Amino acid sequence: MEIRTEHLTKRYGSQVAVDDVSFRVREGEVLGFLGPNGAGKTTTMRMICGLIGPDNGQVFIGDRLMDPGAVDLRRAIGYLPETNPLYEDMPVLDLLRFGAKLQGVPGHAIDGRIREMVDACGLGDEKHKRTGELSRGYRQRAGLAFAMVHDPAVLVLDEPTTGLDPNQIIEVRTLIKELGKTKTVVFSTHILPEAEAVCDRILIINKGRIVADGTSEQLRTQVLGRTVFHVRISGAGPDAVLPLLRGIQEVVSASTIQGSEGRYEVRMSSAEGERIFTACSAQGWSIGELRPMESRLEDVFRDATNR
Repeated sequence: MEIRTEHLTKRYGSQVAVDDVSFRVREGEVLGFLGPNGAGKTTTMRMICGLIGPDNGQVFIGDRLMDPGAVDLRRAIGYLPETNPLYEDMPVLDLLRFGAKLQGVPGHAIDGRIREMVDACGLGDEKHKRTGELSRGYRQRAGLAFAMVHDPAVLVLDEPTTGLDPNQIIEVRTLIKELGKTKTVVFSTHILPEAEAVCDRILIINKGRIVADGTSEQLRTQVLGRTVFHVRISGAGPDAVLPLLRGIQEVVSASTIQGSEGRYEVRMSSAEGERIFTACSAQGWSIGELRPMESRLEDVFRDATNR
């Protein structure tokens, strides 16, 4: 099922938490929802799930409007909140059984769904423990299983890998990618390499507004708007090379790379690296290296949220 938001706005008193946010998540797409603390991610997710209503704007799940009375539509969504609320006196199996009944899973299918979730979320060794006795990582796994036990068409996961160890993080990433083949998935994270590894598309929100939207490669182009080259030049020193590089059309900045004699970092507003080669060759200098450097998603995030 597709998710579509149109001009979502939510205020808390004088503070605008979400400000005219519109986006679409296609069926079978994994969307990474990124932003600084307080950017409006959780509020947007809660509006998508129908847990709070927008002051303005609308949310559509499939072709239906999410409204307070759409109980059956909310059952099409699995939601894992950032603060994972579990009934601590319930054993894991009882928690999943309760969740399945709550979400309307037919009685004959409940045991099978519980087994699937225990296996998928790696809860086999902990399934008879009370949730209050679980480690933080296993609590997160139990919360994820609870969110998915009714086999929802849409998954909204707020920081799903919080508290997991590296092996568990890899397992959850793999699970999310697999789920994304058949479900619509929105998940927020502060682990930027995780978003890049798992997501088909990334949306960055800052101060309640969308500031970037696209694949990781598209964001590098849209947000940074420049290409970084590393160049090794022999035949002249920095006093001669830097003024020449800075004078080339479309060069934004040029600087030496510390600890590497004769190497420079050149930032350009285009990918026209041959301009560097032509200018240096005209001076009779030798170029031993001229290669574009891939910008990190951290650079994109910092640039988008600090503008």
